[in-house]
Formats: sequence, C-alpha cells, structure tokens
Amino acid sequence: MGFACGIVGLPNVGKSTLFNALTATAAAAAANYPFCTIEPNVGRVPVPDPRLEVLARLAKSAKIVPTQLEIKDIAGLVRGASKGEGLGNRFLAAIREVDAILHVLRCFEDPDVTHVEGRVDPLRDAELVDTELLLADIESLERQRDGLVRRARGQDREAKARLELIERILPAMGEGTPARALALPTDERALLRGLNLLTAKPVLWICNVEEAAAATGNAWTAKVAAMAAAQGARHVVISAAIEAELAQLEPEERRAYLESLGLSEPGLAKVIREGHALLGLITFLTAGPKEARAWTIPEGATAVEAAAVIHTDIARGFICAEVIAYEDYVRFGGEQGAKEAGRMRLEGKDYVVRDGDVCHFRFNV
Repeated sequence: MGFACGIVGLPNVGKSTLFNALTATAAAAAANYPFCTIEPNVGRVPVPDPRLEVLARLAKSAKIVPTQLEIKDIAGLVRGASKGEGLGNRFLAAIREVDAILHVLRCFEDPDVTHVEGRVDPLRDAELVDTELLLADIESLERQRDGLVRRARGQDREAKARLELIERILPAMGEGTPARALALPTDERALLRGLNLLTAKPVLWICNVEEAAAATGNAWTAKVAAMAAAQGARHVVISAAIEAELAQLEPEERRAYLESLGLSEPGLAKVIREGHALLGLITFLTAGPKEARAWTIPEGATAVEAAAVIHTDIARGFICAEVIAYEDYVRFGGEQGAKEAGRMRLEGKDYVVRDGDVCHFRFNV
C-alpha cells in the first residue's frame, strides 16, 4: 500500500534505539513472517494481531502472514532546522515522504546521555519540533501562494480555490496552529492534502522512559498525556532500552522478562498498532489451509478495492465477496459453522469493508 510512519525527534531521545529494536524484532520473526530492511534506516515490521492465530487454528492454516507497516528512522532535528541548521533540509525532506509521524520524546533523566537543549523537558521538545515544522510550512505556503496568484489571474479554478485556502490558513498557522488542528470542512481537507504540509500529518507521541517507569509512566509522561489529549492525539509509553533487550531474547525469555517488569506485551506492539491506526488503516482477513493472512486497506475502502489489494485480477473479475465477521467466525468454529448458522453474507463491489471482516472473493477473469 505504500503507507509509512517516520520516527522523529531531537538527537539523543532514543529514536535509533527504538528503530533498531523494531527491526531486530522483525528480523527475529523472519522465519515466520516476511520482512525486509529496505535501507539502513527503513524497515517493514509485522503489525501484531492476535486474531490471526485464532483464525489460523480454526482454518488449520499452515502459516500466518500479518500485515506490515513501513517505518523510517529520520535524522534528528535541532533548533533552526527550518533554516537548514544541522541536517535540517534532509530532516524536512524525509518527513515529507512519510504519511504519519511517530514523535519520540525523552521522558527520562540520565547524566550519561547529553540533552541537546541542556535539560529534560518533553513538552518544550515537542513544541520545538512543531515550531520548526510550522516555520517550514509557512515558508512553503508563501512560495506556493506566489505561484498560485499568477494561475488564479488566468481563471484557473483549482488555483483560485487553493489560493483562497492558503490566504485563510496562513494567519492561523502564523499564530502557531499546526495544519492538522485547523477547523476545515471536508472539501477543503482534500485541498489541504494537496499542499503537502508537514504539520498536516497525524502524530503519535511516544514517551521514552527509564526501565522502572515502563509499566506506570512518570511525571513527564503524565504531562505528555495531557498535551496529547488536548490535541485529540494519542500517546504511548515505552522504554526503548527495554525494547532493545527484548529484541535479543528468545520467546520464552521475553515472556518471563516482561512479567518481571509488570508488562503484558512489548511496548513496540503498542507503537506498531497505534502507528497503523494513525494512518487511518483497517485490516481484513483471509483464511484457508495454506495461510491465515491480514491485509491493510484504508478505512472506508470497498470490497472491490480490498480485492485489488490481493490481486488486480480479482478486482477486475469481481463477482461478489463472501464475508463473515471475525466474531461470528470464532463463535461458530470457522467458515463452515458460520455458513450453517447463516452468518456468511454475500456482498457486492460497493460494500464498505469493516475491520476484522473475514473475506473470500469470488471472481471470473
């Protein structure tokens, strides 16, 4: 699908530790799951989904294939990045290429790890990065405005609509409102996406804490939680150091280590799931003797669009979709039981697929 999340933050907040743990975990699972490192700072990781194991058991599937999320480790930002300071230009260009931002905030004290701003303050760090992105957006909008003025004079409708939008949002953004927080109607949201603004991208705040706070959080994470709630955003609490250790352990050792820390699952599982949700994606499932598999589609996708994710020929020759809700598939012991209970539905190409739908597509090419 080409959806990607970028790991963002100041230097020395734990971005690379988190990315390395993600890719090491995925590499360790390569015997069961497809995985590849695309570049040294880009990887694909399986999205944890306990429904797959249940589905595989009921369908007697030979293997499990989860859906995947592309993760990019982006160079650390410093104050002045919008003007090219540090690796500013590279940083901003990399963010433009991703669909959502995983923003790592340092929420731990460690005298051996220097903070680029002199002291730990995740709210200040969040504001610093947001400000640099906002300044870059304002500069971009001003450049775009100059080009659109000429086109609008030539009665270009799209140019006039974009120009009107830019003129309206620039003052608000100049006062510190990121593009994602602008109150816009649906039609203008589509126009906004075409402006390719950095602050329009959805954000997940990741609080990187010391080992002792991995299960409960700390005073810093409480402040980040309040900030996220005020923005209508989400946050997760992890310890990148713990995740790095977990990535090196065997499954049994990993479970024991998590229990000793009072954790029910690795923090990375939460990060991946939240990143997947951040992109507005849902998962539909297929199951058979060969494999139980999860497939990613945008929320609101139709049955024929879901079929195309599996293979374009299936979409081209689409006849109908046999659909069973995951809960019904489990309740009645699999496909045959759900059929006998009348819980299988035949849906047409315009059916909007729901998260967890177990689908089988009939087609003829």
